[in-house]
Amino acid sequence: QVQLVESGGGLVQPGGSLKLSCAASGSSFSNYDMAWYRQAPGQQREFIARINSSGFLSYESSVKGRFTISRDNAKKTVYLQMSSLKPEDTGVYYCYAVDISAWGQGTQVTVSL
Repeated sequence: QVQLVESGGGLVQPGGSLKLSCAASGSSFSNYDMAWYRQAPGQQREFIARINSSGFLSYESSVKGRFTISRDNAKKTVYLQMSSLKPEDTGVYYCYAVDISAWGQGTQVTVSL
């Protein structure tokens, strides 16, 4: 059973940056495709970014060029570097292990003055 624990959320001003981390337990992390999702208040959870086990990257169009997903297999951790943050980036950010459909508990990101 893989557990995913996100951290790094918080309050940031528009234009600021934040880096989220997702630490995984278990021994097969390097084999998993990993993704980040976001759920804004009153909205459905939406795809943000994905990194495959081979390192292939994909992004939702509104974050492309502002967000960067990466992974460190030795640390069993996936990251989401967020820059040029906008108020519409506010929401709970979830880590997702695609191959085993496992979710983390989420971390709140609030972009506001």
